[in-house]
Amino acid sequence: MDRLSELNPRQREAVLISSGPLLVLAGAGTGKTRVITYRMAELIRRGTPPERILSVTFTNKAAREMRERTTALLGGKLRRRPLVSTFHAFCVRVLRQEIERLGYPAKFAIYDRGDQESAARKALRDVRLGDETWRPGDLLARISRWKMAGVRPSGAMEHTEDDRDVLAVVAYRRYQGNLRAAGAVDFDDLLLLTLELFQQHADVLARHQGRFDHVQIDEYQDTNAAQFALVEALVRPHRNLCVVGDDDQSIYGWRGAEVEHILGFQTHFPGARVVRLEDNYRSTDAILEIANRLVRHNRGRHEKSLVAHRRAQGPVRFLAFEDDLKEAEGVVAEIRELVNGRGVSPESIAILFRTNEQPRVYEQELRRAGVRYVLVGGQSFFDRREVRDLLAYLKAISQPDDDMSLLRIINTPARGIGTSSIEKLMKRAVREGRRVLDVVPDAAREREISRRAHEALDGFRELLQRYRARFADEPRRMDRTLIALLDEIGYRAEIERQYPQPEQQQARMAVVEQFVDSIKQHIERTEEPSLETFLEDAALVGRDEDFGASDELSQSGIRLMTLHSAKGLEFPRVYLVGLEEGLLPHHRSLIGPDTAIEEERRLCYVGVTRAMQELTVTRAESRMKWGRRKPTLPSRFLYEMRGEVGEIEAPEFDEAEAVG
Repeated sequence: MDRLSELNPRQREAVLISSGPLLVLAGAGTGKTRVITYRMAELIRRGTPPERILSVTFTNKAAREMRERTTALLGGKLRRRPLVSTFHAFCVRVLRQEIERLGYPAKFAIYDRGDQESAARKALRDVRLGDETWRPGDLLARISRWKMAGVRPSGAMEHTEDDRDVLAVVAYRRYQGNLRAAGAVDFDDLLLLTLELFQQHADVLARHQGRFDHVQIDEYQDTNAAQFALVEALVRPHRNLCVVGDDDQSIYGWRGAEVEHILGFQTHFPGARVVRLEDNYRSTDAILEIANRLVRHNRGRHEKSLVAHRRAQGPVRFLAFEDDLKEAEGVVAEIRELVNGRGVSPESIAILFRTNEQPRVYEQELRRAGVRYVLVGGQSFFDRREVRDLLAYLKAISQPDDDMSLLRIINTPARGIGTSSIEKLMKRAVREGRRVLDVVPDAAREREISRRAHEALDGFRELLQRYRARFADEPRRMDRTLIALLDEIGYRAEIERQYPQPEQQQARMAVVEQFVDSIKQHIERTEEPSLETFLEDAALVGRDEDFGASDELSQSGIRLMTLHSAKGLEFPRVYLVGLEEGLLPHHRSLIGPDTAIEEERRLCYVGVTRAMQELTVTRAESRMKWGRRKPTLPSRFLYEMRGEVGEIEAPEFDEAEAVG
């Protein structure tokens, strides 16, 4: 069977180009994942050893889907397979083999968000900067921007914008020094340190260049400076690089993505071929007409136009309401009629908005109407207190140098080690440049801590050492070992002490149960499981930016989500709400460069192209701000979508007409 017959001519062209740099411009709904997976299968069919193909994407969900599709195409017969990975997971593989060249331990810890905030708070204290100058979260955001741009602490002073940034550089240096002393890295370091290895150690770069004959990058428009440099270095000898993406969907500039990488691909890789995928199999012609009309207003883009393969049953609707409450009431009234009156599946409907503040009034109205909903992109599983406690125990067991994790659980559950004792130990450890547990004997001898605290700390050290040996000796029973640890420390009793209500206790223990299940699943799908590989997976999955990878989308109900969260998803019916100047485009973009407005326009384009069958675009004529109702201006994007100039009429909302 000729599997390539399942592809349209442009898809087939992209799949059959097997050497040199190739840019596949894949518009929304044009089958980019199909092209990537078929291309891998075709390379293997033509004789490329599977293990010499690297395909990189941005989320664990996308990597999983790519692996599954490739396996299905190849018939599941191959013993060796292409490496399909996220950027960060690929870098972890490299660092596990090579990081000792940079002076880090091979068993380095990967700090999660909580660990990072603690480290940032400590760095600010160390350099005597209070919260009024830099808050930990803001400092981390600044450090992250530097790291994504490939800026190390030693060179950060050259990239400061004001006096406040100068202070941030001092804190950045201390933060990075503290991480290094703890044998730890943060999420951005995974890219930055891999790049450092490639730039400073020619033999390391040559070794990893020699592993692959072909490299493919998905969602290329989302690459930041560090990712671009890594890709360029890897393919330098053979230039067999295929990148797939859509500059019209580049919406992550705020986290370092540079649309210039896809716009300038032919400059960066001379002789590159370009294939445009424009056949859209998702949305109707009416939806694509306004999408094309909207995005053409961007100057910085590759010229292309989506072509619909589905005919519309009706036009895209533009509705204006008296105020934001009436907007929510009107949208929810229509949805209630669709779900309860017409039997439309709630999961087929999405309400998309620009900011995290907008859904409150929709949640309120959906509850009042008795319509189930799911707010996608809420608290991550990995941010829950119990999960962070258990991860801290496992990190302290796996990584003896990780004082950040140790201090989180040193008295959780309570074991008679007071706050005063912990503070004295911390100060001594910092002063002497030693680990917290290592200074305990000296602190006890000099009576800085009580005998009771000394005994409790000795018992705690012994507990960690004992379970370190158990996890290492029985890697395929790690779930059982964790259960034994929880029983020994009395974690259930701690939950019962903190949460008197049975319902609360059950909910908290359900989270613990899910965590144990996640270890069991890791054991089942990993050839050589270990505590280190589990913690590595947890760190990468916990930072997965694709909200679609969460459990939320498996739940029943209307989907409420931001436009950023919706990227990569599709829904038969979409309500794109709040099309007003200051919301979409966001007010921050109105005072920024033209490129900021262009990114907001792309974000609007992403929202429009999530709709498969029906799209309703709404706005409010006034909106409550700080307790006062203020008039709004229609978004410029409304004019652009409709091809009109002038004020949009605000028709009286007729529920029956809207439903029809």
